[in-house]
Amino acid sequence: MSGRQEVLPPVLPGLDRAWSRSVTALDSQGVERTWHVLDTGSTPQQVGTLLCVHGNPTWSYLWRHLLARFSQSDALPWRVVAVDHLDMGFSERTGTVRGLAQRIADLGTVTDALGLTGPVVTVGHDWGGSISLGWALRHRDQLRGMVLTNTAVHQPSGSPAPALIRLAGLPGILPAATVWTPTFLQATLALANPRLPEPVRDGYLAPYRTPDRRAAIGGFVADIPLSPQHPSWSALEDVAQHLDTLAEVPALLLWGPRDPVFGDAHLRDLRARLPHARLHRFEGAGHLLAEDADVAGAVSQWLTDLDRPTPAPTATAEPAAAWRPLWAALAERSENRSAALVELAHRGRQVSWSLLWRRIQEIAAGLSASGVRRGDRVALLVPPGADLTAAVYACLRIGAVIVVADPGLGLAGMNRALRSAAPAHLIAVDRGLALARALRWPGRRFGAGPGAAVLGALTLGRLARLGAGNQDLPAAPDPDDDAAVLFTSGSTGPAKGAVYTHRQLAAMRDALAELGLGADARIVAAFAPFALFGPALGAASAIPDMKATAPRTLTASALAEATAAVDASAVFASPAALRNVVETGDTLDARQRTALEGVTLLLSAGAPVPTALLTRAQALMPKAQPHTPYGMTEVLPVTDITLDGIVDTGPGDGVCVGRPLPGVQVAIAALDTTGTPAEQSDPAPGPTGEIMVRAAHAKDRYDALWLTERASSRNPGWHRTGDVGYLDPDGQLWVQGRLAHVIVTSDGVLTPVGIEQRVESLPQVVRAAVVGVGPRGLAQVVVIVETLPPVRRAGLASRELADAVRAVAAPPVAAVFVVPSMPTDIRHNSKIDRTRLSRWAERVVAGGRLNGW
Repeated sequence: MSGRQEVLPPVLPGLDRAWSRSVTALDSQGVERTWHVLDTGSTPQQVGTLLCVHGNPTWSYLWRHLLARFSQSDALPWRVVAVDHLDMGFSERTGTVRGLAQRIADLGTVTDALGLTGPVVTVGHDWGGSISLGWALRHRDQLRGMVLTNTAVHQPSGSPAPALIRLAGLPGILPAATVWTPTFLQATLALANPRLPEPVRDGYLAPYRTPDRRAAIGGFVADIPLSPQHPSWSALEDVAQHLDTLAEVPALLLWGPRDPVFGDAHLRDLRARLPHARLHRFEGAGHLLAEDADVAGAVSQWLTDLDRPTPAPTATAEPAAAWRPLWAALAERSENRSAALVELAHRGRQVSWSLLWRRIQEIAAGLSASGVRRGDRVALLVPPGADLTAAVYACLRIGAVIVVADPGLGLAGMNRALRSAAPAHLIAVDRGLALARALRWPGRRFGAGPGAAVLGALTLGRLARLGAGNQDLPAAPDPDDDAAVLFTSGSTGPAKGAVYTHRQLAAMRDALAELGLGADARIVAAFAPFALFGPALGAASAIPDMKATAPRTLTASALAEATAAVDASAVFASPAALRNVVETGDTLDARQRTALEGVTLLLSAGAPVPTALLTRAQALMPKAQPHTPYGMTEVLPVTDITLDGIVDTGPGDGVCVGRPLPGVQVAIAALDTTGTPAEQSDPAPGPTGEIMVRAAHAKDRYDALWLTERASSRNPGWHRTGDVGYLDPDGQLWVQGRLAHVIVTSDGVLTPVGIEQRVESLPQVVRAAVVGVGPRGLAQVVVIVETLPPVRRAGLASRELADAVRAVAAPPVAAVFVVPSMPTDIRHNSKIDRTRLSRWAERVVAGGRLNGW
């Protein structure tokens, strides 16, 4: 039986008191108990029930956002029931000790009393995750799906129990930290990011004001089975060992990586037990994920997809092209003793095609003999050169998946990327091995430096010797197997891992060949990712003497020496690298100038490349036709345009990046008056909108970012780039910025790049950034400029400069600031961090200090 029970405080932020009710029933021991539940109630339209189970030391208040989302929308006809465990929240205080098995049985008692018959989707957090899974295993006939947030069903070997749990569980500390005082509860609430508002904290504290109300908090901690001798060990093992029987049940893992309780090891364990589960990691979120991130939104989107039929392949879909492995050109040149790769940073060390291919096979065999298997992820922290090239192609040949999180992401970015990708193995130079040890990065370690043995890693040389003479390599991977996880630059938020299959990587190689990088080309790869594609193209490559993590360190002399080393016909460099080349051009001697005069193809990409920069670069390489291909980590290249094409096209509102390459389709999802792109796209010339791309070399998916992937591929077969632009009547694509940087004013929608170009036409302006300040729809335009000569500190622009900026900007400008230099991404040193500038400008306009930008 059930009835209402007025137990809640008068006010609890975000919680509707109408949801509160009590459920009374006999538990598994025949004792009548009363549970408090939050329940949106059943309706004739409902399609199922979300059964939400909290952990320790929270209560069902944790799920108020889910309750609110589903109770307020007719489009989400799901009932939401959130149960307070006995002795927790506002449920009955029984004074009993209830272990995991009893908690699972209790949950079944409540659902029986509520008359839930299914379909049911369980939603669990913390130890509520294990309890919800225990219920799921006992109610398979009712089960429709499972959602888990920061939980665990097993303590992985070699991974210590969370410090917070170990400390609180000590016999002398347990009652003092969990029962006698609210220390454990307050420490848990302090894990929220951002900090919980005081009224919300009070809401969590409300059921636990006195020690007698907190007894079960200590009981839950004591019930965590950390050894086989624990009374609840067998119950937890029973749940863990039977999860494979739920392989056909849809599952969603939502995770906050900043969690000191349930960490990466627990997530890896869950992924291994539920390999079919969708996963989204909310970077920056932690243990109290439902407070830190929009869990309700994620669950609603997932439920929307549950019953949506899988679209059938279109009748017009082209058959997959024949697959030529990425290493095919290397194998074809296995007897060629000419130089395949020259490393200028190592006194011009040359590696022939035959030696490179032999080394690849030896390392591949050594990795295979050392336990690296098909499908294993291998992170690579090795600078561009022969060692990295050999390691990459060795991994690809045996079907291992390379994880490329280059140092250009910065230490924090690399740390996030590697924890997200969860590699089983890691190949690194000495510094990378030391970082891996210090930061406890996952994966067995192999070394590509002299100190590898000291750092406890098997060296590449040792692997090669282990594999020498062993040509019995595993079967080659299938073309649609995963091949690589390539991370974005992180210039517009945390770096995202883009997963590519072997077929897609091979298609990227073929698309690059369309730019003129065929087998007869000889390439200077001054942009780290392209150092790996030279061998795939069958083109001899030179890697100039520069700091891979700082493209702007490339000098004209270093470029010339690399060009001379392979008699290069093509150069690929980022805009920042190219800028420093032209600025140091007067240091070239006659021999170096002659070497550069042999270049016939100049490619620069990664950020908009000013026409003036291309013109100055062409003066150093007079026979070269400069190209600026457009693309991104998720699909590269997309379009291409030459310097002549840019000049012939003339100025416009944005950057003209040319026409799509063969096999690439581009369409535009038009922006409405709120700056929101349409759901459908148009490949014809038209208004500004989000740029969409279809190509054989587009990524397969984002890794561990289900929500992001869902948004980017919601039009089947297309990748939504997050860039905005338009197609002109000649079929050329113009890029006007990022969707996230669109400014919505009271007068309409503005894109930043066109305004920035007009401001940069002023002689005293080197670079400009246009950002919006204020609420969307009422935003004010702020222009931030880097000047020549540079200013020493950030501040308001002079009246003369501000007037000049306002005269060319076109839309009204609220303020003009000057800064010593623009903040840019680490990888390219070119993409301006408009998000950072916008936050700074917002503070300054609101009266904050000018420094600290």
